[in-house]
Amino acid sequence: MGIIWTIVLGFVIGVIAKLIHPGKENMGFVVTVVLGIAGSFAAGVVGQFLGWYRAGEGAGFIASVIMAVIILLIYGKLRDRAP
Repeated sequence: MGIIWTIVLGFVIGVIAKLIHPGKENMGFVVTVVLGIAGSFAAGVVGQFLGWYRAGEGAGFIASVIMAVIILLIYGKLRDRAP
């Protein structure tokens, strides 16, 4: 059940990040889920390492969305550089 919950939350976080980020991203369902999971993982590692929050707190969801937007910005910059 943990993997399904991770995929669902990854999708929700990825969709919210895509809605916040201006511009059109040509990303499918799988890439959106991966974006959300990556944002959640990065936020969890950074936030818990710095002691900002513990696993399962609401701040982790907000931080996950913020990290997903940052990853989306980086992805956009790298994609624009590619020939």
